[in-house]
Amino acid sequence: MSVRVKLPTHLRKLAGVEGEVRLDLAEEVTTDAVLAALEARYPVLRGTIRDATTGRRRAYVRYFACEEDLSHDPPGKPLPKPVADGSEPFLVVGSMAGG
Repeated sequence: MSVRVKLPTHLRKLAGVEGEVRLDLAEEVTTDAVLAALEARYPVLRGTIRDATTGRRRAYVRYFACEEDLSHDPPGKPLPKPVADGSEPFLVVGSMAGG
């Protein structure tokens, strides 16, 4: 399955990519599977989206798909079908803090 991933500008620059990233997954499409494939293809991203040791999502990073915040879903939960079939992207978004 070919999954589309949209990264924030600073991570696209770090990885040296423009626009969306397409990843081919042979396994079930989950947040963990998408991020593992992304980190395998772009090793420079290891530790930027999730902690390199624990695999936990970094603070101020959010995951969205199909207009839903998936940031607090279990990382092994299957992503929505439109993400799995490539019709909708999986979004990695840097959140903002402050007042």
